[in-house]
Amino acid sequence: MAEIVECVPNFSEGRRKEVVDGLVAAIGSVPGVRVLDQEMDASHNRCVITFVGDRNSVAQAAFEGARRAVDLIDMNRHHGEHPRIGALDVLPFVPIAGVTMDDCVALARSVGKRIADELDVPVYLYEAAATRTDRRALPDVRRGEYEGLKAEIATNPDRKPDFGPAKLHPTAGACIVGARPVLIAWNVNLKTKDVAIARRIAKAIRESDGGLPAVRAKGFELADRGLVQVSMNMVDYRRTSLVQAFEAVRTLAAKEGVEIAESEIIGLVPLDALSEGATQYFKLARFHREQILETRLWV
Repeated sequence: MAEIVECVPNFSEGRRKEVVDGLVAAIGSVPGVRVLDQEMDASHNRCVITFVGDRNSVAQAAFEGARRAVDLIDMNRHHGEHPRIGALDVLPFVPIAGVTMDDCVALARSVGKRIADELDVPVYLYEAAATRTDRRALPDVRRGEYEGLKAEIATNPDRKPDFGPAKLHPTAGACIVGARPVLIAWNVNLKTKDVAIARRIAKAIRESDGGLPAVRAKGFELADRGLVQVSMNMVDYRRTSLVQAFEAVRTLAAKEGVEIAESEIIGLVPLDALSEGATQYFKLARFHREQILETRLWV
């Protein structure tokens, strides 16, 4: 079986298309890598690029993306709704085929060390690659965001990076690198300008506050669109499906007297997550993946 590693870097730039194009070009310049998707969001001021390849190709492409981000993004001028600590904010490696999670952990640690050594950017390891239990969850690593980390990194031993100097890069900040399973980044936008409603719903549904298993959520304002957003990371769609999360948001929004405007998936999504959602929504009895036309054509 051919090796396939997915890499989904999140960069702190979602407003300058020329910068995003430059990041994509740097990643795509590496032989053996295929860029599958790119998304940019002006409100969050963030872009997500998805690419795949074998371990060696993905490692080099990830580093090239990091190097270009250091050249193009200045965190001192960055403002957006999404939490962040660096130009290349998050760099996850995901095993797809012919590789294990342990392989991706080794990959994350190797690339993370290279970013620190060659680009002078402090690196924190998270999820399966974490070296400390209190750094497994991304929100814990990103606590305080860029501004908070800038104030603490040199003086608080708990904020010392896994690799690199105990100081932020002067323009690129810091970077979080890890290995994880497939994650679905999913937003539900509400027809209101009251961001407090989105934050109450996010708090009610996220696992860390006693909500839905394997769901992380935050509430944001989308001022340019006159909406607010419940932004979710579905860490394991088999534990909580898209339908379950959507219905939870809809029920809570209805109690607030608010309707859902739309939902949006950022990046790519497994077919199984959509088919499982359809199965639940339509109450399909004994439905299975092999009944999907496209899956039979691909065999």
